[in-house]
Amino acid sequence: MDLDAEAPPRSNTPEFTVSEISGAIKRTLEGEFGRVRVRGEITELKAYPSGHIYLALKDEGAKIRGIIWRFAVPRLSLRPENGMEVIATGKVSSYGERSDYQLIIDRIEFAGEGALLARIEQLRKKLGAEGLFDEARKKPLPLLPRLVGVVTSEKGAVIQDIRTTIARRFPRPILLWPVPVQGQGAAQQIAAAIDGFSRLPPGIERPDVLIVARGGGSLEDLMAFNDEAVLRAAAACPIPLISAVGHETDTTLIDFVSDRRAPTPTAAAELAVPARAELLAGLAHSAARLLQCG
Repeated sequence: MDLDAEAPPRSNTPEFTVSEISGAIKRTLEGEFGRVRVRGEITELKAYPSGHIYLALKDEGAKIRGIIWRFAVPRLSLRPENGMEVIATGKVSSYGERSDYQLIIDRIEFAGEGALLARIEQLRKKLGAEGLFDEARKKPLPLLPRLVGVVTSEKGAVIQDIRTTIARRFPRPILLWPVPVQGQGAAQQIAAAIDGFSRLPPGIERPDVLIVARGGGSLEDLMAFNDEAVLRAAAACPIPLISAVGHETDTTLIDFVSDRRAPTPTAAAELAVPARAELLAGLAHSAARLLQCG
């Protein structure tokens, strides 16, 4: 009997078990790529009660799944949403049991100013069509507020400039609602502060005018003031609201929604309260004219 005739033909092609080939692919992927930056549009985003966020990044030719673990979510500089054009930074990882791979994301940033500007313009058109920018919605500022509310960071030059300016012009008490003015969660806290001022409990005086302010920064730094939640809170606020975001050349969407826009935080304080000397001079002039008429 010819045993060689019944033996299967020999081959130089390597043979692996499923686990072996899956492990080899995982080692190759993770070893070859390590930490990467991937540019694409967010789609299929879902946040789970566990705190993890699952999503996909796509372009015109492909799609890759991504995961943001719960511990990484608070450290993100922006809140991911479907349709955002972003650059995601993380590690490529393979899940052997499904022969699947994904990007473990720990950082997300907007994909350049073009993506930011496109997103802002899209929201501007949407809210403009709803009438949120209409002049008829603007409320007049009070001549002399009893109390000035301020939404800004408790640290830095902005709140000091506002306090100094109000003290110089016409001293009024200030009620500060401190918030972060950039980064993950900033927009939600700013919106909550604006809404909170209009819902103060009995026993706490409500401000007569509200200043929402921050100093200058890059377009990405100012994005919290282009957030839809912040804009809707500002539009719904029953207190006359002055926006003062960035420098004179900076414009954010809250400037379209607010009752008055100030080019700087110092200018916002000047809008909020009159100059006492000028007010007294005006009163003296009026009194003199009344005496003349009498």
